[in-house]
Formats: sequence, C-alpha cells, structure tokens
Amino acid sequence: MLPLTFIPATPVLLVGGGPAFEKRRALLQAAGIARLTICGTRPDAAALDAARLVFGAGLSDEDNEWLAAEARARGIPVNIEDVPHLCDVHVPSIVRRGELLLTISTAGGAPALSVALREWLSEQFGPEWADHMEEMAALRRRLRAAGAKPPEIIAAMRAHLAAAAWPPLA
Repeated sequence: MLPLTFIPATPVLLVGGGPAFEKRRALLQAAGIARLTICGTRPDAAALDAARLVFGAGLSDEDNEWLAAEARARGIPVNIEDVPHLCDVHVPSIVRRGELLLTISTAGGAPALSVALREWLSEQFGPEWADHMEEMAALRRRLRAAGAKPPEIIAAMRAHLAAAAWPPLA
C-alpha cells in the first residue's frame, strides 16, 4: 500500500445511493472536497471524464462492475464500497483535527482493528490538536519566510514540540 492524500480541489465523482452512499458523501464533505459530482447509478461519459477519483456505494453488483470498468478504462482510481477486488484505492479510518489527519488502514483486511485504533487515536489526540497543528504550521511559515533552510526548520520544530510537551507526545 502507498498512502496518499488527495487535495480538496480534486474532481471527485460519487455514484450510488442509500446509507453507504450517505456515509461516503459525509466523508468527502468533511474532507472539504470542492468539486464533488453526485450521480444515481450510471454517470454519463462527461461526468466520468471530468473525475480524477471515483467512489461507488450502495450500487448493485452489475452497476459496481460497470462503474469500476468505466473508471479503470479512463485511468481513474476507483473505490467500490465493500468490494475489494473492484478497488484501486482504499479509504482509511480517519481522525481529523483541523488540518491534522491521522489515518489507519488494514487494506480492508481487518476493519474492526481499524475502528479500534481510530477510537484510541481519537482519545489520544483530542480537539486541541487542531490548535497545536496550526501553531506548528505557523512556526514553519515564519521560519521559511525568514529564510531558514529545511534542516534548521526541522530542528526548530522538534525543539518547539519538545518544549510544548503536548500529550501524548510528552
């Protein structure tokens, strides 16, 4: 596996309906996906051509196969909910704290383990980590603006982390 994060400007196509579809829609909206196209069962060629990532959820087996084939024919990564052989990408379990994103993946092999680890991480990294993340990002911006080189930036950020002693890193 190779973990990647898609930037919110990536055009995403979400196809399907029902509870699994709504769960995917909520996930994509929480990620701030700005270019989200939604279709019922079989999107037209224009919708597929415009996408750079395709999700299918709550579809029939036949529609799942069709959507995966159409996306793959265009070279577009696809994720079909709960059908691993039709997935080019997996969606990890996510803990989101502002711009801090903590993820867990078992490549679909042990979803219960992913959930348990996500719950544990949620307890360890509470809502205050959104502020910690912004503090670190602001420090990096200031250091870069001052002309600091990457090794200096890393050293300064590590020193700041050590001084801050934020649990669970303390």
